[in-house]
This record gives sequence, structure tokens and C-alpha cells, in this order.
Amino acid sequence: MAKAFASQGDMSEKKISFTEVGEGLYAFTAEGDPNTGVIIGDESVMIVEAQATPRLARKVIECVRSVTDKPISHLVMTHYHAVRVLGASAYGAREVIMSDVARAMVAERGQEDWDSEFGRFPRLFQGHEEIPGLTWPTTTFSDSMTVYLGNRRVDIECVGRAHTAGDAVVWVPDQEVLFTGDIVEYHSACYCGDGHFNDWPDTLDVVASYEPRAIAPGRGDALVGTEMVTAAIENTKDFVRSTYKPVEKIVARGGTLKEAWDAVRAACDPKFADYAIYEHCLPFNVARAYDEARGIDTPRIWTAERDQAMWADLQG
Repeated sequence: MAKAFASQGDMSEKKISFTEVGEGLYAFTAEGDPNTGVIIGDESVMIVEAQATPRLARKVIECVRSVTDKPISHLVMTHYHAVRVLGASAYGAREVIMSDVARAMVAERGQEDWDSEFGRFPRLFQGHEEIPGLTWPTTTFSDSMTVYLGNRRVDIECVGRAHTAGDAVVWVPDQEVLFTGDIVEYHSACYCGDGHFNDWPDTLDVVASYEPRAIAPGRGDALVGTEMVTAAIENTKDFVRSTYKPVEKIVARGGTLKEAWDAVRAACDPKFADYAIYEHCLPFNVARAYDEARGIDTPRIWTAERDQAMWADLQG
């Protein structure tokens, strides 16, 4: 039987957890599905990452309502990917925040990303009929901005290229808690298809420099305690390097994409094969690593057609 492309064969429901990572701070997680952060201020709530559809967003809202009845005033997107942003309309937030680079990426490739992701992960897009269109921010920033939820200060900062060129993190200094988006993962594969392999480890060093007591990562369990935080950062760094280095060697000797695929499997399967969405991410990661090693700095735009052509190359 032919192997299913990406996560087309993954239709099983995931168990939701809603974990307190600091006073008034929560991580909504679901066994390797995209995570969402919740920051409760004096008078209102900030959400970090919207989920893929309004239907999934309402699961987050249900958890929020289990701990507070304060209105949701702010929604922060750490980057532009469809599975993170297309559920935004459900929250009714008056402010939707992205970095200016992330907004530019919505304009450049947002629709293509939506079409591509829809074909890769049908379970996450159940209820897609409710999505009103691309998610656009009401507010953007270049390097950093600060939002006050009453007395609670929230810093939103670009820390370097990693998962995408426009990644941001959300820092709550009164609790020393960081919401990292997909810069950091925990026992989940990193999706590197729009990433920057050579920059990513340095960006992780910037994340570590916050010295967070807890992290809500992009995927995987909430990271509470400095030991767990440090282990996750180092593991993410290992995943990125272990993916890129074999490809770099293949490209240096003029090898093919299929040879790069085989080399990454040899290096990464023993360490990461049991991670969530590992098989899903692998072909996109290899393709992007192959491009970056050949000097293509800006990730090429993924389309549904490019997805299938790449998959056919790797299978044949």
C-alpha cells in the first residue's frame, strides 16, 4: 500500500490539555497538533495563535471560559501559516497582531499556503467552510511592541529567522513565561519547509537568553521548569541540525534530492521517528534543506501542485 501523503491519513481525534504555565497563563495543547497560548490580564485576554478553523478556535474558547469570563481583546500570530491563523474570526478580538514580515508573507503566499495545508492535513480543516478568508492583522510591528492588559505587560518581539522569516515570540515578564510559536517544539517534529536552517540555532540561543521558567511551544506539551525548557530548546536545535547537515553534504558533492532524503532518514529516523508529525514534515524539510544548501535563501512558495510533484519525486 502506498504511504499517505503528509497527514492525509491522520483522522484520529487528539486529547486536549489546558495547562497553567504561570499565574493567569495557559497552554492549549493537543498531542502534537498546533498549540495556542492564553494570557489573562486585569480586564481582558490575549490569545497567541488562532488555530486552523473557527471550529477548532471554539475549543480554545471553551477552555478559556473554564477559567475566566473576561473578553478576548487581542490575538497574536507568531507567523503566517494557515494552521495558525485561519481560525481568527472566532475570537472577535479588536486587535490582531503580526510582525510586518509575517503580514508581508500573508500577502505574498498566504493563499497558496492555505491551499497547500488544506491538502496536507484534512483533519485540521474540518469546518473550513466557516473561514471568511485570509487573516490580516490590524496591527504590525518591525522589531518589538508592548501591550498592556491592564497592569500586565506583554512584550511581542522578533528574535530571528527560524521556522519562518517573520517569527515572533510573546514574553510575559511578571511570570517569566515565553510563548515561542514553532521556533521551539517538544517531542514533535519541526516543520522546516519555510524555515532557515542556518539561522535557527542562533534564534534558539536568543530564546534561551530570556531564561524562561516556562515555555508554551508550537507543538507538544507545555514546558514547565528550567530543566524541561532547556531540554526542549536543545532538542529542537538537534532536530534542525540533524536534518540540515546530511543534506549539506549531499549538495556539496552534487547529489540529488532523493539522495538527500535517504541521508536525512538515516540520520533522523533513529532519533525522531516517534515524534508527532515526523513523517508529515520530513519531505518538506528535506526539500527546503536541499534548496538552502544550494544557496536559495528565500523559501520557495509551496502550492498544492508543488507538494504533489515533490512527493512523486521522493517516492519514485
